[in-house]
Amino acid sequence: MPDSTALRHKVAIVGAAETDTVGNLPTHSTLMLHAESAYNALADAGLQMSDIDGVATAGISPAQLTEYLGIMPRWVDGTSVGGGSFLIHVGHAVAAIAAGYANTVLITHGESGRSRIGAGGGAPARQSTGGQFEAPYGVAGPPTMFSIPIARHMKVFGTTEEQLAAVSVATRAWAVKNPRAMMRDPITVEDVLNSRMIAWPLHLLNCCLVTDGGGALILVSEERARDFPQKPVWVLGRGESTMHQGIAQMIDFTEWTAAAKVTGPDAFRMAGVGHKDIDHAMFYDAFSHTPMYSLEALGFVKPGESGPYFAEMHTAPGGDFPVNTNGGGLSYTHTGMYGMFAIQESVAQLRGVAADRQVPGVETGIVHAPGGMFSATATLILGNR
Repeated sequence: MPDSTALRHKVAIVGAAETDTVGNLPTHSTLMLHAESAYNALADAGLQMSDIDGVATAGISPAQLTEYLGIMPRWVDGTSVGGGSFLIHVGHAVAAIAAGYANTVLITHGESGRSRIGAGGGAPARQSTGGQFEAPYGVAGPPTMFSIPIARHMKVFGTTEEQLAAVSVATRAWAVKNPRAMMRDPITVEDVLNSRMIAWPLHLLNCCLVTDGGGALILVSEERARDFPQKPVWVLGRGESTMHQGIAQMIDFTEWTAAAKVTGPDAFRMAGVGHKDIDHAMFYDAFSHTPMYSLEALGFVKPGESGPYFAEMHTAPGGDFPVNTNGGGLSYTHTGMYGMFAIQESVAQLRGVAADRQVPGVETGIVHAPGGMFSATATLILGNR
């Protein structure tokens, strides 16, 4: 097995910013969201667009992005596997900078998930594997796909709807502290259970938002990292994997992020830390059960224990393991590929600039995200020392 530990702490995030606002932005095309977040990240790092010689993006072609930004980088990455793509880009940028392929890497995200300005879309072709083997059985979008595994988890482990609702309640409690969050009114377990049914067992408040927005990151080598205005956030560990695309080919419905068995150990091994060293976590939450699955798949709790863990409010403000402190995809924002926002919040916490939602003493954070419908997984471990 290659020794990735040589890349630990060799690259840092020195620029991190989102679009000016997130939510309903009908005045912004998809490319405009990429560009606005890119220029905001450049301002955060005190750089100019001409300083960028490496680019990574997902959802659009890197060629579209570089044309729009007017740059010609020496290194590009167009890996696009869904919401976790940006975590994968960070890992790839570490390798590229260490190899000398690029000096200053820009990673962008922009998505008009709500307004659909300049956005693609459409159902899978009838000849595709999804069109042939899943669509005929009623699979029609994320709620009907994500709900299948949690039903199995409930059967095997006794997970309850109340425990699922507790995830939404804990996450909303963090959103209350975030003035940029779209949903800021406190909610209860009863509120979640009384909200409109979408696809059993998922109620409306078990489901993520649908929004417009974007974010961008800038990464440089260890030698340069302390020359920038902001406190550097170091990439300590990374892991990436892909499995299947359709839910019919999931290895085990009770292991939604089964590839975390690859990405988690890889990230922890590279970072040289253990579970007890993690002060803060950002777990992709397209639905309320997805952070539960991440908690189990990464080994923070045993299989079947995540429901009670969230119900006991360990992850809520005042709990002993803060998770999704920006309000997550459930209450902050969710453009379709949420992973960039998870990284942004981890960076904010590690810089100590998360205002009212700041977790005291954060030194090491983990970011974990899927890609597509259960098909890919990525993990990052970040630190500020």
